[in-house]
Amino acid sequence: MYLWWVPSSRDPPDGDRSMNTPVVLMEITRLSTDKNEGAEGLLGGPGNPRQGSTDNDEILIELVKALFPRKPYCLVEDWTIFNVEVTEGELQKVHAAGKLPLVLFAHNVRFDSERRFDVGDWVRSTMAMSFQDGFLFETWNTVYVLVGPGCEKSASLETIFSYF
Repeated sequence: MYLWWVPSSRDPPDGDRSMNTPVVLMEITRLSTDKNEGAEGLLGGPGNPRQGSTDNDEILIELVKALFPRKPYCLVEDWTIFNVEVTEGELQKVHAAGKLPLVLFAHNVRFDSERRFDVGDWVRSTMAMSFQDGFLFETWNTVYVLVGPGCEKSASLETIFSYF
């Protein structure tokens, strides 16, 4: 999982790059709700409803440990899976790299096995390697366990990464 940060004059003086700074949280909220700024269709529109797991966290943790031993995992809710719009040639390259044209964004981290994210942080993945049972979203570095309701949308990779 890679998250990028562009330093700005609004960064806290102590160099804290936490994703839960007031400026970042305000921007995420704006992008999630301001339909006049291009968010509609990305985070502003309804998308196609999907259902993640309804099991409790303990069951999900045991399941992901059994299916993906030695791989970090992250339980998330309030999530969106983006189907990346690619050409046939781009799709062949994505598949040749062992990936699927899917990217996950979640508004709320419930638990991260490696403590890379705090509870309540947002997260955006890299492209998926697998997507199993409608709630196990695997990337190179992490298995994301999708909990509760979410949605699915289509967008260009450029659009997806321009917001986050």
